[in-house]
Amino acid sequence: MKLKKGVAVNAGVVIGSAFVLVKGRIGAQQRFLKTRTTEAAQKELDRFRKAVELAIGEAQEEAEKTRQEVATLKIAASLAEIFHFQVMMFEDINFLEFVRDKVETKYWSAEHAVQRFYSKQKKIFSQHKNESLRTRTQDLDAAEDKLMKHLVGETRSEFDGITEPVILVARDLTPSETSKLPKDKILGIATDFGGKTSHTAIIAVNRGIPAVVGLGNITADVQGGETLILDGGAGKVVIDPDNETLAKARDREKTFEGLRKVLDDERTLPAETLDGHAVRLYANIEFPSEIEEAIKEGALGIGLYRTEFLYDDTNTDPTEEQHIAAYKEAIERLQGRPLVIRTLDLGADKFSPDDLGYEKNPFLGCRSIRYCLYEKPDIFRRQLRAILRVSKLGNVKIMLPMISALEELREAKNVIQEVMGELRDENLPFNEDIEVGIMIEVPSAALCADLLAQECSFFSIGTNDLVQYALAVDRVNAKVAYLYQPTHPAIFRLLLRIIEAGRRKRIPVSICGEISGEPSFTLPLVGLGMRDLSMAPSSVPRIKHLVRSISAREASRIADTALTFQDAKRADDFLRQKAKEIFPELFG
Repeated sequence: MKLKKGVAVNAGVVIGSAFVLVKGRIGAQQRFLKTRTTEAAQKELDRFRKAVELAIGEAQEEAEKTRQEVATLKIAASLAEIFHFQVMMFEDINFLEFVRDKVETKYWSAEHAVQRFYSKQKKIFSQHKNESLRTRTQDLDAAEDKLMKHLVGETRSEFDGITEPVILVARDLTPSETSKLPKDKILGIATDFGGKTSHTAIIAVNRGIPAVVGLGNITADVQGGETLILDGGAGKVVIDPDNETLAKARDREKTFEGLRKVLDDERTLPAETLDGHAVRLYANIEFPSEIEEAIKEGALGIGLYRTEFLYDDTNTDPTEEQHIAAYKEAIERLQGRPLVIRTLDLGADKFSPDDLGYEKNPFLGCRSIRYCLYEKPDIFRRQLRAILRVSKLGNVKIMLPMISALEELREAKNVIQEVMGELRDENLPFNEDIEVGIMIEVPSAALCADLLAQECSFFSIGTNDLVQYALAVDRVNAKVAYLYQPTHPAIFRLLLRIIEAGRRKRIPVSICGEISGEPSFTLPLVGLGMRDLSMAPSSVPRIKHLVRSISAREASRIADTALTFQDAKRADDFLRQKAKEIFPELFG
């Protein structure tokens, strides 16, 4: 028996046989054409063009499938954008010209030309100063593999060998691989690499598959066929367990089955504490198609509607009518429930507009409201027109991201007033009293929350960026991941300051960052007075269960204690222990 520890991604205990995903790079079958003639070169190029068409079609199909199944977490970037990147690589004129030149002048095989081009590109990317570009080498590998498979005629799926339910073991999973996972055959996922926001983690959470990532070298310890116990809540995998361990795991497995039934039974019940305090749970979404699932999970509405998807898969700006269509669809699906639309948050780790060029510090650069106000005001006005035009159709609110100063808020509100004036002149109806709120995700906004509260309708705290900026930690940089600590004393104090500022000015304060869906944070958030939480739809049932299992008075005592700790680890351990006492199934 061997125990492996990694990063807990999705709670659940499963027992099954290991299936090891073995991936090998496809090599060029020959370097040069057998017949070095113009006619042979043209036939080779025809074969190459056909393979490119097939690879583009496959990438677009995978992107669409990913869009339908994924995107219920706030993540560093949309998975579908990776397939868009592949299509861009396949259509790149430099790439096409390189292959054409090598085949026509040197009589290289298409496979050899493709591999030489990608080898050069990966070297350039790996040496780039921008870390986000350095990490693109894996995406280049995936693009190369996809095209090479079509060139050599290898169409067999990596998962063809799975004939019964298994626990999938792999070094890591690419978006292409995760999009092809046989849903009914995967009990759990265990990988060498990955973190809580990796592609594998996103897929696992969205499909409800228990998973542990970042196990180091589990692929070296498992050959396939071994019995595994995977505990997604504790972040553990046991290889070849003894009878006693296996029996305990089966008990835990049954406990989780019972928990699922409890959560299902509570879906239609209110999220109310034992002493009668209502907590309103909303969902964060990226696409209108996610709304039905969010409502089914128990969400009261949408607390964060990200709109960047309108820019992900096109080289042209969406029209006003395209904006309207996306928002109208969401309103119709919600049937009167609230819809908070965040204006475009372009830049940084999200979709980066081409006209910005390279930025050394994109998180501190021209992103979000800065991009909308100063770089592309026409894009901003177009989106505002669309939001206002649909505002009469439902309970719609506008949320401005990345506000760092009162001047920015006033400037954005002036633009909104100007757009309202335009609509009046055109006799286009809209909600004159539409609420305009802001995201608090910059320390300066948190520290000036009392000033900002005077001139907006509501606050929504974006903890992902607030933690990053307050602690000076790049949240997508693995080298400093250990310093990204939401339980840091500074974060608790900033949260308390924001909540108190909202309370004094009598405006609602919600939270839409990742911690809103973390059970160990539910206790202090409710204890600090938070009554509106917005999260991934899949997180709503377990947070509701936790809320219904505590009293606001006890949550307040827990929050007071958490505020006394002088280091993040002690606070984190304390909160996890308290949550585990109430909800042990999630923590192992």
